[in-house]
Amino acid sequence: MKKITTALAIMALPLAVNAQYAFDALQYSQTQLRGTSRFISMGGAFGALGGDISVLGQNPAGIGVYRSSDVNVTASLDLNSSTATGQKCTNNQFLLSNAGYVGAIKLNSDVMPNINFGISYNRINSFRRHYTGAMENIPTSVTNYIAEKMMQDGVTVNDLYSRVGFNPYYDGNARWDQIASYQTNLVNLSDASGKKFEGLGYDDVYGSNEFEVEQWGHTDEYNLAFGGNIYNKFYWGVSVGFTELLYESYKYYGEVLENTVVYDRADMASAKLVNGNVAFGIVNSSRTVGTGLNGKLGVIFKPVNELRFGLAVHTPTFYNMKDVYSGNISADYYGDKVKASYVVEERYPENVVYYDIKTPWKLIGSVAAVVGGKGIISADYEYTGNDAMRICDDSGREFADATYEIKNYMQPSHTLRLGAEYRVTPNFSLRAGYSYQTSTTSDDVKNDKVGVEVAGTDPSYSYDTSNQHITAGLGYHQGSFYCDLAYVNQQRKSNYHAFSGIVDLPTVGAEVKDSNHRILASIGFRF
Repeated sequence: MKKITTALAIMALPLAVNAQYAFDALQYSQTQLRGTSRFISMGGAFGALGGDISVLGQNPAGIGVYRSSDVNVTASLDLNSSTATGQKCTNNQFLLSNAGYVGAIKLNSDVMPNINFGISYNRINSFRRHYTGAMENIPTSVTNYIAEKMMQDGVTVNDLYSRVGFNPYYDGNARWDQIASYQTNLVNLSDASGKKFEGLGYDDVYGSNEFEVEQWGHTDEYNLAFGGNIYNKFYWGVSVGFTELLYESYKYYGEVLENTVVYDRADMASAKLVNGNVAFGIVNSSRTVGTGLNGKLGVIFKPVNELRFGLAVHTPTFYNMKDVYSGNISADYYGDKVKASYVVEERYPENVVYYDIKTPWKLIGSVAAVVGGKGIISADYEYTGNDAMRICDDSGREFADATYEIKNYMQPSHTLRLGAEYRVTPNFSLRAGYSYQTSTTSDDVKNDKVGVEVAGTDPSYSYDTSNQHITAGLGYHQGSFYCDLAYVNQQRKSNYHAFSGIVDLPTVGAEVKDSNHRILASIGFRF
């Protein structure tokens, strides 16, 4: 998209614990409806069914249901679109999304007929997303937000400029966006005390904005599982998951403010404030890599052949993370009363931050039934304690401020998954499913009753308000060979905020709607 400002480049974010914050941690902890085609076409409701490679990452007791070995591979085509303020962006990808092997070991025992082991790869999250938007007559400016935060944080003018032996980015008490905003004249002193600041969004100022968010990356999980059954009534399983995370983002936020008070730099020796216009932009780029470890434990109980109950517990994933941040602020001052149009741009030194994240616990309860010998219906309920996430330094020391924010911004989420399968012929089956996840964010945040603390030089944040999947599919098997197809329609709604509302300042944001279509194909052999 066309940028408001004339010069935008790369910058780094603060060297601090707050390099990560609550909504980043939440994003990294989320998983999506992904797996084999059969698993997905039934809405992922396999917690009480088993017999599918995807259960290694859901309820590992499902591995005990196997009576023979299984090898499977799944490819998917993702067609994604996002819409904000009437502007639509699309991005697509094709990938190998799931693969695995289960080995069945027959024991020839009535008590324990078999013990099985398995290994699987699954892409449990894709961060790929791109949306843009623009708004007229914005109620306030991000410069007002930055100025207010400076006063809340106790920043003084001495924290904001370089002098001999003093680098404000490392030696001062101010956030880097505050330093850059002061040095680019987006925030100015409002009196002689050196402690009071004001932005450029005065009451009689007309303002408009535009924003762009582009994200890439994924979370991959590798599971090692072991399980079996007792009397073909009780199935058990344990698995260990190894995760690899890659997240990259580009975020742009810009404003045009007309009839505001800006510096006139025609005479640099006696720069003064005059009425004029400004177009500025804030760019943030980031790259995050992480590795994690988790465990899963599950059981399935089959009192009669037509009915099964399942229960699974997932430990948190313990991540070691590394962030690299970059970006800049650039401002173009112009207008009839500005004697000379000029551009001010501030670049920052690159920064790398190391830290740890502990994602939430999960509890999954499931039930499934066989109907008429040809049909299956199943349901899963999943509880995720998002407010139990924790962020620590790379030595394991918990950040108290981050814990406080997580408890105030997050709430437990509830996911319902439903699935059905009908065997039309001995070789051909039809499937359908549905999944719905409630919001992970507290009502106080959604209703703008609390100010949201963010990290680094990026004042923006976003969160999902609803997320649902409608699925369908079909399957065919002949002898040891089988193939499955699945279709997924995901409807996701999110709220994007350019910055948080604080004191009497409103927030500026927009609703983002994602409509994602996924087509999957799996092939496998049982032997």
